[in-house]
Amino acid sequence: MGITKTEIFTEEQNQIAKIAKVIGHPARVAIIEYLIRVDQCICGDLVEEIGLAQPTISQHLRELKNVGLIKGNIEGTSVCYCIDPINWNHIKALFSSFFDTYKNEACDEQCC
Repeated sequence: MGITKTEIFTEEQNQIAKIAKVIGHPARVAIIEYLIRVDQCICGDLVEEIGLAQPTISQHLRELKNVGLIKGNIEGTSVCYCIDPINWNHIKALFSSFFDTYKNEACDEQCC
């Protein structure tokens, strides 16, 4: 596979692609949905809730944290995770802006 030339794309395009890649796994979507649903920091419930092994959950949490969708706080011997509201709103605005650029005015049912 060739080298991705990320420098030829805008910062926004690179951000959208990076976030889309991370949320492109159903386990990560399930983790995000669970964190939204419980609306609090979660330390150990994810393994039971999602049904994957602890190392697998940890790997998915690391990826979600790396793009800023979630944040983690160390509490004793465990790390508790929750949605990062500041980054969540930034990412939400980024994707809204991207999707809002398509107005669907020039294309009707006969298009393509």
